[in-house]
Amino acid sequence: MRSAPSVAPAAHDALYAPQAVRPLGTALWDACRRQARARLDDLAQRIRPVATWDDLVLPEAQRETLRAIGLQVRQRATVYGRWGFAERSNRGLGISALFAGASGTGKTMAAEVLANELALDLYKIDLSQVVSKYIGETEKNLRRVFDAAEEGGAILLFDEADAIFGKRSEVKDSHDRYANIEVSYLLQRMEAYTGLAILTTNMKSALDTAFLRRIRFVVHFPFPDAAERAAIWERIFPPQTPAQGLQPARLAQLNVAGGNIRNIALAAAFLAAEEAAPVTMAHILHAARGEYTKIEKTLTNEEVRGWM
Repeated sequence: MRSAPSVAPAAHDALYAPQAVRPLGTALWDACRRQARARLDDLAQRIRPVATWDDLVLPEAQRETLRAIGLQVRQRATVYGRWGFAERSNRGLGISALFAGASGTGKTMAAEVLANELALDLYKIDLSQVVSKYIGETEKNLRRVFDAAEEGGAILLFDEADAIFGKRSEVKDSHDRYANIEVSYLLQRMEAYTGLAILTTNMKSALDTAFLRRIRFVVHFPFPDAAERAAIWERIFPPQTPAQGLQPARLAQLNVAGGNIRNIALAAAFLAAEEAAPVTMAHILHAARGEYTKIEKTLTNEEVRGWM
């Protein structure tokens, strides 16, 4: 993870920093992570991973793929190094994944779960901000991100992949040619990156199938059905939140994704706190109306049938 000159400061940090008593191996690992953050903190948004497998509501097939991603990250040193796969070929050794699905379906949460399980830092890079209209600037921005991330082996989460990763354009002028070079450069760095690189998109159909073949894992995040929405509602409020009379099956009638459910639950909690009262179905109804207005969607009678 770190070069030799950085080992001593990391060891000192682990041994002498004032923190709770932990196993030495864990303390050293966390100290190395902190030492490696300086460069990347200036280039991307670090997300503190708090989500766990229990928080993630997804079909079993998608959960199994996520587990396979974590397994390959954990065992890459064994397979590539000790078992000699890296000696056969130095191409395609990077672990890359595409998370595809509508907004609010759990893509970022899934990245959090992996970072939490693997004890790695998670950095979110907005590709729409990295992409530049000036020729050569996009590659320069991506190079800075990958070079900084190599030191710490962080998980890189590239948001809005369609900003750069769309179907290869027909080359009509120099700008089209350089746009294709940008995509090729991103793929090249992802394949060579020693950590895990994740791309997210709301529009998988907009991506070039030739590029999709070079991504090792593709995980589709479906819109949650009623049973999955009920499961999200059952775990959306922290245990210490006072609640009264909440009915997850009724709440699941709201036809929205997990991200919207979280927004509604949070708004309802604030309404209840203002009244010094437990969260009730009435608070959630009020909050749901506000969320639906925000997303320009009509709250139907069917969605709130039997609530009151």
